Amino acid sequence: MNHRPPLGAPAVWQAVMAAAGGHCQCTGGLCGSQHSDTGRRCLNSSAHGRLLIAPADLTLTTVAAAAVPAEELRAWCAGCHAKARARQLASLRELERQTADEPLSLF
Repeated sequence: MNHRPPLGAPAVWQAVMAAAGGHCQCTGGLCGSQHSDTGRRCLNSSAHGRLLIAPADLTLTTVAAAAVPAEELRAWCAGCHAKARARQLASLRELERQTADEPLSLF
């Protein structure tokens, strides 16, 4: 397992990695994969490559994500992070589309 923390905020990275046991914390459905052959949890670990640290809500702005307390951060493998972020952004866009006011009629 790669225990070398990134240059920025190594104490936060180590705390999140310790809580995650060095594994991706994606569970069935977040990234679109049910991870059904692995008990509904992604088995990627820091041994498979560097894990990312990010909040569960991947639609937050960079500034808002930086303010999330360490206890609310999760470890993500790159694949699950990218897929989960795309799914969350698509859901947010759809919600905004559904709740938008009807445009004024043209005629």
